[in-house]
Amino acid sequence: MEKREIDLTVSCYGKVKDVKYDVVILPWGATEPHNLHLPYLTDCILPHDIAVDAAALALEHSGVRCMVMPPVPFGAHNPGQRELPFCIHTRYSTQQAILEDIVASLHAQGMRKLIIISGHGGNNFKGMIRDLAFVYPDFLIIATDWFSIVSPKGYFEAEIDDHAGESETSVMMHYHPELVNLDEAGDGESKPFAIPSLNEKVGWAPRHWDKATIDSGVGNPRKASAEKGAHYVKPVVEKLAQLFTEVGQGELY
Repeated sequence: MEKREIDLTVSCYGKVKDVKYDVVILPWGATEPHNLHLPYLTDCILPHDIAVDAAALALEHSGVRCMVMPPVPFGAHNPGQRELPFCIHTRYSTQQAILEDIVASLHAQGMRKLIIISGHGGNNFKGMIRDLAFVYPDFLIIATDWFSIVSPKGYFEAEIDDHAGESETSVMMHYHPELVNLDEAGDGESKPFAIPSLNEKVGWAPRHWDKATIDSGVGNPRKASAEKGAHYVKPVVEKLAQLFTEVGQGELY
């Protein structure tokens, strides 16, 4: 299997024009600071690389062929984040328009199955997918967050590990150690809501990033390692490969 067969970021028309693809994979991230040590595009890089690994595994084990699209780098952010240099906040309506255009293009090309793999906690596609189900009743769209597929418990040590912390840093060190320098990292100190019920998830409100964080991170990344990242991401890739296989081989009902 050649990577150009499953990864559009390195592929070309000559490699794909005569190939039938079962499922299209769309990584969707954001452009935002990740503490002081991770790339702005962390939420794009990780779902893309994980998706490519899963697509390769699905093809090897089942023959289901997926194409992993270039990641969409536009996500939704909290108050206090957009003011940080080069953090790009996109409205829900903007994200919906992007997804609608992607689906319209793929549908015109004969594609009928799309899986969105989000790398950004602020993204939410449920409403968009419901709307598109009426416009394209023959087009299946599934969404997942790569970081929610497998519980981090038992893989990492940090009690607070929400944004650019131990887990995300470890997975980035596994895929791209050249992009991580822990010597530059902040401690990821954060401040919870003053309303206990919000911390207990009884209700929800956006966190004001300038009040909740110091270095834009939430969770200390100091104990991160490439070994921890590899150990954690392995079952994530396996579960995604199984999802790709089941979607590629079967129907929804």
